Amino acid sequence: MNCGLIADLLTELPLVLASSSPRRRNILEGLDLEFEIDFPGTEENIDPGEAPEDLVVRLAALKAADVARRHTKGTVLGADTIVIIDGKTLGKPSDPADAGRMLRSISGRWHEVLTGLAVVRCSDGETVRGFERTRVLVRELTDSEIESYVAGGEPLDKAGSYGIQECGAALVSRVDGCFYNVVGLPVVRLSVLLKELRGDAR
Repeated sequence: MNCGLIADLLTELPLVLASSSPRRRNILEGLDLEFEIDFPGTEENIDPGEAPEDLVVRLAALKAADVARRHTKGTVLGADTIVIIDGKTLGKPSDPADAGRMLRSISGRWHEVLTGLAVVRCSDGETVRGFERTRVLVRELTDSEIESYVAGGEPLDKAGSYGIQECGAALVSRVDGCFYNVVGLPVVRLSVLLKELRGDAR
């Protein structure tokens, strides 16, 4: 049964997710949406001088545009998530040591999670963009906890080196804002963008 809350906003089918993230796929599945997956071939290059908000929107738009070129009809959704602390951008860790470093940097502290979204209507190339911001507090972590978590492998493909929807839930004390944004796909922001693409955002 389709709840319709997101599906009814789509003006052009199919919905195509331009992401290899299993977390984004799971969120769309939870919304009872029918969708396809088409992996973008773009590189996630981070420019140290670029504002975080601009960065996530730019990368999301690049992914969506790359996939949209391969489709004549449909709605393509691109997304990109980063973690910000002390003005520094934390993407996905390069290796286990990098994951441990990231976790130590956010241990016992608030940080921000930003997700950029871009939605492209393939028939005419019309594109809408936006982002969501959420504050997250990680509890104080011991070295042994960090080492155990990293050894399990979960942090290695996640921005900021933790997954709030998995074992990483045990690391998070508080969330101020959209939970799904921390997972990687802010659903309310997506609905706002789909309304904008349809022409009736308010």
